[in-house]
Amino acid sequence: MTGARTLGRAARREWGPLWAALRTAVATERLRAVPMTVAAVCLTALLQVVQNSSWGYGPVQALGAVRAEDPLPEALLRTPLSLFVPALDLPVWGALAQVLLVFGIAEICLGRRRTLLIAYAATLAGTLYARIGVAVGPDGFLGLPGSDAQVVDTGPSAAVVALAVCVCCAYRARFTGGLVIAAMVAEIAVKNNLAGKEHLAAIAVALALCAVPALRARRKARRQDLGEGAGTRSGAPPIRSWNLRRGPAQRTSWW
Repeated sequence: MTGARTLGRAARREWGPLWAALRTAVATERLRAVPMTVAAVCLTALLQVVQNSSWGYGPVQALGAVRAEDPLPEALLRTPLSLFVPALDLPVWGALAQVLLVFGIAEICLGRRRTLLIAYAATLAGTLYARIGVAVGPDGFLGLPGSDAQVVDTGPSAAVVALAVCVCCAYRARFTGGLVIAAMVAEIAVKNNLAGKEHLAAIAVALALCAVPALRARRKARRQDLGEGAGTRSGAPPIRSWNLRRGPAQRTSWW
């Protein structure tokens, strides 16, 4: 019984603020809370239908298929749409479930602008990493064989991984975030391929996006601390407003 209570307290600490934010948004707004996610799911499903038709495969590949061997300007133009083009060798329901669940949580918790920024930055990191990895070669650190230059690189997985890490950072779900990162490292150990290494690139981008605003907030708090200390009377302790307790559903302030 004591173990169950301990586990329950740990779960509330880990997921309580995140669950409270999701429950409030879904209860009050339902699908209106995630319009971007609904549009992303519909676009992914539409592209899957089109690319599997006799007439649609070519246009989808021309607009959204990215390969490391492609000229860089073309790859950069195709990268945004490539996020929503399901990989042909994977079941489409997996891509749709990833977008619906992770994009939906991120849209509620981080906002539409931040969700789009993180998703695009992670996808772009994968596009650029593939070129660097092929240039480094299979014998270099995180390098790739030359044959990977011809692999069609599409799908939302890199964006999903980055969004999951950013949500965990924002709501201080450290254990869950660590599990996501550990799972991606284990993926590389089990299946050392382009997709797995792109997930590591996406994690690196996500951690950088989380670290920059955190460092900025820390510097701002330090400057405020110094200013308050200089402006107080002798013997009077400075008032640190950042020590006030946050509400249970309020995420860590960033961006």
